[in-house]
Amino acid sequence: MERLWGGVEGGGTKFHCVLGRETAGAEKPEIVDERIIPTTTPAETLGAVAGFFSQHQETHTLAGLGVACFGPVDLDPASPRYGFITTTPKPGWADCDVVGYLRSALNVPVAWETDVNGALIGERRWGAAQELRSAVYFTIGTGIGGGALVEGRPVHGLLHPEMGHLPITALPDVPPQSQQGGCPYHGEGCLEGVASGPALERRAGRPAAEIPTGDPIWEDEARYLAYAAVVATLMLSPQRVILGGGVVLKQPHLYPRIRAHFLSILNGYLQHPAITERIETYIVPPQLGHRAGVYGALALALDAAGERS
Repeated sequence: MERLWGGVEGGGTKFHCVLGRETAGAEKPEIVDERIIPTTTPAETLGAVAGFFSQHQETHTLAGLGVACFGPVDLDPASPRYGFITTTPKPGWADCDVVGYLRSALNVPVAWETDVNGALIGERRWGAAQELRSAVYFTIGTGIGGGALVEGRPVHGLLHPEMGHLPITALPDVPPQSQQGGCPYHGEGCLEGVASGPALERRAGRPAAEIPTGDPIWEDEARYLAYAAVVATLMLSPQRVILGGGVVLKQPHLYPRIRAHFLSILNGYLQHPAITERIETYIVPPQLGHRAGVYGALALALDAAGERS
């Protein structure tokens, strides 16, 4: 039977499932089927995810499954809770054994990552981070997350990067911290609290997609994201910073604004041609666009099966 690989990008509002195969001469795997499953309860959502892949197991060999999931998650293979979503505020999902459920239901190797590291892995394999040893990826959407690649490997550490919760209350013109912000833990005291899609909507009184490009709120947004890129650059010295997620991908005018604020904040520090001469190739959108996460999940599946594209 034909060998296929499964990928799952698990988010707080939807789980995006894809089935891919490798085609001779193709730049990246061909997606042969996909399904969007609303994120409801774990039993209902994961049951639907397993059902999508199991129907294909009747006629194909599912060689591996990659899951790039919202969190926080446990990424330590030595931990008894490896494969779990841990302390998420998403109702019903705390202490959910995602990997255990899918491995049992499908009887295949399962690779496990954060959703943002998954997107970065996709960009490393087939997108904007190809051939790079180090890169940082921010996703700016309903929430904000960050992933890092150092010496070709995603950073885990004590837990995993939580760049969306960088404290930014000391920045100029940042609103005072309040519990009305976009982050349930920090209010308006962190990046997610002021720069996520819901934070923009709260301040503007309408969805981000309806805010005119000339509205001053976008200059604030660009400045907040530039500070995050500066912090990541100073701490990790990545070869590239990739900014994805619905907020920036739907508002491409943000990229030149973010680059301009980035250079202004650095104020001449870090004299490297990648920044001083080629800033437009240092802070970039994902080449895989909205599909970076699912392609990253497929890359994880290839690794889980012991194969590489």
